[in-house]
Parts: sequence; C-alpha cells; structure tokens
Amino acid sequence: MKIFKSNLYSLSNLLILVTISSSLLLFYGIKNNLIDLNSSFFYIFVLLFIIIQSIIIMLIIKVNYEDPIAELEYNIKAFITWSLKWKELVFKKNINPHLSYILRFFTTTLNMLKNIRDEFVSGKAIKSEVDLAREIQEKLLNKKLERVPSLEIIAKSKPAWEIWWDSYDIIKQWDNYYIYVWDATGHWVAAWFVMMMVNSLISWFSKVTKSGSHILSMTNEILKPRVKSNILMSLLLIRWNELEKRLFMTWAWHEYLMLYKANQKKCFKIKSWWIALGMTKDISKVLKEQEIKFESWDIAVLYSDGITEAINQNHKDWNESMFWEDRLIKSIENSPEMIINWVHKKTTRWVFNNITIELSKFMWYKYRQYDDITLVVAHYNNWEIIENDFAEIIPEEFISERNWN
Repeated sequence: MKIFKSNLYSLSNLLILVTISSSLLLFYGIKNNLIDLNSSFFYIFVLLFIIIQSIIIMLIIKVNYEDPIAELEYNIKAFITWSLKWKELVFKKNINPHLSYILRFFTTTLNMLKNIRDEFVSGKAIKSEVDLAREIQEKLLNKKLERVPSLEIIAKSKPAWEIWWDSYDIIKQWDNYYIYVWDATGHWVAAWFVMMMVNSLISWFSKVTKSGSHILSMTNEILKPRVKSNILMSLLLIRWNELEKRLFMTWAWHEYLMLYKANQKKCFKIKSWWIALGMTKDISKVLKEQEIKFESWDIAVLYSDGITEAINQNHKDWNESMFWEDRLIKSIENSPEMIINWVHKKTTRWVFNNITIELSKFMWYKYRQYDDITLVVAHYNNWEIIENDFAEIIPEEFISERNWN
C-alpha cells in the first residue's frame, strides 16, 4: 500500500511535469511557425488543451495539498471548540508522504493535548465530587465533642487524602456515653458510604438499646446485605455509664484498647472477639460487651492502625520500620506526669501530646502519611479539677508536621 501510494504520488508529479512540458512545446511551436495558426481546429485544440491542463493541475493540487490542509484545519477547530469531546482526532492518509508525516505529527500532538484537556475536565468534576463528600463528612463528623462529666477526653483524626475512612464519635443517650473509633476497609466511595451508614445506624440504635454489642449487632444486620462482601469495618466501642461510673467495651476486630492503670503505672492491651462488621449477617452470638475495670486516673486510648503502622521513612522498600503497639505503649507509659495533691498523675492531654510527639519523631517529621490517623484519649478524673496542664496546642518547636487541625 505504501509503495502504491508512493507511486501514485510520483505519477501525479509526473502529470504536472508532462502538462508543463506540453505547454512549453505548444508555445515553442507557435513561436517558430511550426503550427498553422489559420487552421480552424487549432483554436479548438488549444482551448481543450488549456481546460484539461487546468483540471489536471487543480485536481492534483486539491488532492495533494488543499484537502490535507483543510482536514488539519478541521481538527484544530474541533480541538479548540471541543466539539468531538471524547472522540479521537483522525486524519486521512495522503498520497503525498511528506505532507502525511507533517499531518500525522500535528494530529498526534492535538490528540495528546486533547487527552490532557479531557483528563483535566474529568478531574475537575471528580475533584468537585470529592470536595462535596469532604464537606458532608466535615459537617457530620467534625462536630463539637459531647462533654462527658467524669471523663477528660481529647479526640483527633487526620485524613491521608481528601476524604477519610477512619474517625471517631461520642454519642450521649441518657446516662450512657458511647465513644468509638472505626476503620473501613478499602478507600474512596464504598468505604466512605459504609462509614457514614454505620455512624448513622449507631446513633439510631443507641436510642433503642444500651448494650454496645446489641447496637453493633443490629447495625451489622442492616449493613451486611447492602454492601459488597469485601467491604468490612473494624470498630472499637466503649460505653461509659456516668451514673454508675462503669466502663464497658465492645471490640469488633479493631486495634487493641490501650488501658493505662494508674495504681500499677502500667499499660495493658485489651482485645476480645475476632469479628468485624460486614463479615457475616448475624454476629450477635460472637460479639460481646465486657466490663473493664476503670478506676480514678486510669487512661483509655483508642486509635486506628494509621498510628501503629506508620513507617519511619517517606517510601516503602521493605527497609522501613513500623511504630507498632510497643512504641505506643512506651509513649503512654513514658508520658510526663503532673503533681496533684502530692501525687504524680498522668492526664489526657499529657498522654495525647506525648503520643503525638513520639509518633512525629519516629516518622522524622517530614513524613508521608499512608493511612488515616485517629487518636482518642480519655481518663477518669473523678471530679477533680486539673490545673496547670499542657497547653492544648503543641508548640511548633516540638513537632513540625503532626498537625491535627
């Protein structure tokens, strides 16, 4: 085909050459009286010769030059007006190989620019949807924390991307306060939908029953038929009864509950049943609520795996180390203490700030966050008023990157 087109292009050039040569021969014959100008057939011959010659030249110019340029002009206009939208810009191959290369270059360039433009427009639409999802999350989740009279609580969540899939909430129903942290598997739309759905269901079922295990079992019963089998949610819920001053825990395959016992000055890891929301439709027989002995100045720490699985470098190459639970326990146990009534005691803010500082130091400050981070710290203050505690905002000289706001 290429040889044929090349021969056709050569033939068209030959026709132009023959036409010009014949014109020159005719002019030479007239000038040297080789042709009888008085013949009646001469003028008819000359007229037909000129007409045929003009038609041949015009066709050759149109096919070889005018049509390809017009096609390129059409593609340029289509690119500027974006009239073809997602269609690819194409051009017809021309018998002129030199012009074909030029047209192919310009058309390829236009297609590349068009793809960039299409991705930009599509990206703007996706970005606007992500912004909307983030706005909804912020309105529903970034609300003012419910104040628990006997507990001092600090809770923060830091997303790794535009929207997040780890978070926390505190819900009050009569004498019970439900404090929970969750983590949805996967990312983006499906996980975001599950997170919002679970948060709404827990808020509703806490009005119906007080048991944390019953609340999560009923939530799971609604959730399971409506999501894909690979969408799960781990969750740790503690229920604080303000009237009885008792703490209960329901554990759904989440991270450990870290419990610091003030009288022993030691932190313990507490877990229970290996079942997550979305694993199976009926988890009521597996999921249990257990009471945790929570005494004055004890501290409970709830967190997501964004803390324990944080790495100490900006990329993953199998040489990195993770923060893990042991460093978290040390951060809790080694947090500063304050003197209250001549007794050394840890407080929520001291523990929260020390975890924040130790995590930032481990990640070398200039870190890359690969996952959402959620941290909730609560201690039972037994109505004692804490004075001269740490400032709520950590000074910049201590950390440079870990900003929870």
